[in-house]
Amino acid sequence: MPNPFLAVPPMTLTVVALFVVTYVGMALGRFPGLRIDRTGIALVAAILLLAIGALESGQVTEAIDFPTLFILFGLMVLSAQYAASGFYDWCALRVAQAARSPARLLAVTVAVGGGLSAVLANDVVVFAMTPMLCVGLLARRLDPRPYLIGLAGAANAGSAATVIGNPQNILIGQMGHLDFWRFLAVCGVPALVGLVVVYAVVWLAWRGRFGEPEDGAAGQGGAEPVTLDRAQLGKAVVATLVLLGLFTTDLPHEIGVLLVAGAMLISRRLASRGMLGMVDWHLLVLFAALFAINHALKLTGLPAEFVSGLEAAGWLPDRLAVMTPLALAASNSIGNVPAVILLLAAWPSPPEGALYGLAILSTLAGNLLIPGSLANIIVVERAAASGVRLGFVDHARCGIPMTLLSMGFAVLWLWGTGWMRLS
Repeated sequence: MPNPFLAVPPMTLTVVALFVVTYVGMALGRFPGLRIDRTGIALVAAILLLAIGALESGQVTEAIDFPTLFILFGLMVLSAQYAASGFYDWCALRVAQAARSPARLLAVTVAVGGGLSAVLANDVVVFAMTPMLCVGLLARRLDPRPYLIGLAGAANAGSAATVIGNPQNILIGQMGHLDFWRFLAVCGVPALVGLVVVYAVVWLAWRGRFGEPEDGAAGQGGAEPVTLDRAQLGKAVVATLVLLGLFTTDLPHEIGVLLVAGAMLISRRLASRGMLGMVDWHLLVLFAALFAINHALKLTGLPAEFVSGLEAAGWLPDRLAVMTPLALAASNSIGNVPAVILLLAAWPSPPEGALYGLAILSTLAGNLLIPGSLANIIVVERAAASGVRLGFVDHARCGIPMTLLSMGFAVLWLWGTGWMRLS
C-alpha cells in the first residue's frame, strides 16, 4: 500500500509541522524546560518559515493585517493615557473600598471591569487593575480570589459588546468591515446578560466565603493613596468620546484610532517614550507572527481543501450547532485570539451573522478555563505577583457554569434575532 505522505512535498510537510508545533505551544503556553512563551514560540516559527523559504519577506508583509495591528496599537496608547493619569489604580482602589457588603463590592467590580473593557481593550484593563485591586481587598481582610474571577469574567463578557473590546473582536471587525454601532446592537445584549451571569455565578459559588470585611477607610493600611491627575484623565475621556464619534463617520477605523493615539502622544507633561513603553508590544508581535504562520499554511492549499471538504459535508461553522462547540473547544485549547486568527485564515469569507457569532461566542468561551483568554492569564499572573494565588480549580468552578449559561443565552439570542441558524 503506497504511503500517502510520499506524495506530499517536503516543504508542505515542514510547514504543517511548524504550524502544529506553534499551536501546541499556544495551547501549553510554553514548552517544558524552556522559558519561551506564546509570543516567542510564534516568532521563532515565523523566522524558521522565512529561513527555509516557505515565506518570502514580501509575503510576510502581505499576510499581516496591518489595520488590525494599528487599531490594537492605538487603543493601547489611549489606554496608556488612562494609566498615566492614575485612573486604573484609582479605580481599582475605589472599587476595593467601595462597599462594606461583599455582594455590592462584587457587583461594583463586575460593572467597572465590564464597562471599561467594552471601550478599552480588556487585556489592558485587567493588567492595570489587578494589582491595586488585590492590595485593596487584602487590606480589608477579604479573599481577593472571587473578585479576581469576577474581574476576569466581566472583562471578557463586557469586551464582547463592542468591536474594539478585545483583540479577536478587532480582527473580526476589520476582516468583515463591521460597523461599530451595528456590532453593539447585535452583541451588546448577550454581553450585558453575560455580566449578570458572571456576578450571579461568582456570588453563589463563593457565598459565605468572601472573608470578614473591614471598613474601607480603616482597612486601607496596605494600600498607598493614589493620586488622580484629572487633567490627563480629562484628555483621555475627551479622546475616547472623539473616537466613538469617529466611528459614526466613513473614516476607516484604523485611521480614526491612530489619529486619537497621535493626539495622546502630544503632551507637555507625559513623555512619549513612557506612553509607548506601556504598549503591549508582545501581543502585537504575536498577532504578526500568527498571521505569517497561517499564511504559510494557506499557501500550501491545505486550508482551502479542508474548508471545501467541510462545505461539502455541511459542516461549515455558519450554524450555531457547529460554531458553538468549535468556539468552546478552540478557545480553551489554543486560546480565543489564536483560534479566531486561525479560523479566519482558513475561512476568509464568512457571512456577517457568522462573524457576530464568532465574536460573541469565542469571547464568552474564554471564561471557561484560565487558558481560554489572555485576560484570564493576565489576572492570574498579576495576582501572583501581588501575593494572591488564583488556582485552576478555583477559576473553573465559576468559569464553567458562567460560560455555559452565557453562551446558552448568546445562542438563543443569535438564533432568535435571525443572525445565525441553529442547525
